Amino acid sequence: MLNSIPCTMMRGGTSKGVYFLKSDLPENDTARDRFLLQVMGSPDERQIDGLGGANPLTSKVAIVSQSDHPGVDIDYLFAQVVVDQPVVSYSQNCGNILAGVGQFAIEKGLVLANDPTTDVVIHMVNSGDNAIATILTPGGKVTYEGEAEIDGVLGKAAAVRLKFLNTAGSVCGSLLPSGNIIDVIDGIELTCIDNGMPIVVMRATDFNIDGTESVSQLESNKKLKSSIENIRIEAGHLMNLGDVTEKTIPKMTLVSEPKNGGIISTRSFIPHRCHSTIGVFAAITVATACLIPGTPAAEIANNPSNKNDRMLIEHPSGGMDVDIELEINGRDINIKRSGFLRTARKLFEGEVFVTEEEFEHAKRCD
Repeated sequence: MLNSIPCTMMRGGTSKGVYFLKSDLPENDTARDRFLLQVMGSPDERQIDGLGGANPLTSKVAIVSQSDHPGVDIDYLFAQVVVDQPVVSYSQNCGNILAGVGQFAIEKGLVLANDPTTDVVIHMVNSGDNAIATILTPGGKVTYEGEAEIDGVLGKAAAVRLKFLNTAGSVCGSLLPSGNIIDVIDGIELTCIDNGMPIVVMRATDFNIDGTESVSQLESNKKLKSSIENIRIEAGHLMNLGDVTEKTIPKMTLVSEPKNGGIISTRSFIPHRCHSTIGVFAAITVATACLIPGTPAAEIANNPSNKNDRMLIEHPSGGMDVDIELEINGRDINIKRSGFLRTARKLFEGEVFVTEEEFEHAKRCD
């Protein structure tokens, strides 16, 4: 016998995930993780027995609830369900999945919609930071139709504008967690930085590539991936993350000169597979590195001096616009503003089924 709970699947930005109300999931953490693994079909590189899409970008979960924080509408807990391991990670935010959280909350009755737009204040439980999502709600109803386009997604959809405050050091404790603008690991100069996502920024040319390679070319380069992973493990300690062998952070980003009108070009590993685009918070963090003199990104970046301009971060599928402003006074770096534009679309809504054994386990734990 199978048992079911309500769920919604949405595309958020260039990712896809399953959205749940927290009240519909097991309260016990262990039971919840077991439940999510079965929902997504992990561990299995095909995820054939679940809703996951056999890729980290399509094996994501949003857990949403009403918030008790002052001035905040909802809490959003992001879960990365590892495809081929029995692991559910809560160590990071996801800005792409965040793009669908406001619509989900409104449609589930957690937030009252206005006309023509609704600002939803979202507490990102993973990092403790807040975001403001501006959702198009003509006539007080969510619309997914619009004229906004983002690279990596076909077609047009309603724009979702997201703004952030206090994301610097949200995971690692400080913007430059090692205390240095430049560190050297295995002979490679790099910058450890966290403005919403822990990132290690390195020059692509230091790995004897030019940074324009395709995702498939980088995926098949075992020597490159081994070198990057060795650096990642060492960088984890520098970034106050401890042993990151089994963690999904930090992300590793190779930067090179832009080719299509952007400020910089990127190839990101998340952390063991090459990203077909770039994560939202990763793009914000790379853009931040472009504005800090002395980093590999700032050395390569194309004219980043105007801190009030939108910055296009190039990636394998196009580019991502980031809106960011920094104030730098000596070693003091103040993130005055950061944000971006995404789109989202509801794909289906209904019930997801799990086995009787898993359902009964969850009830016992609760």
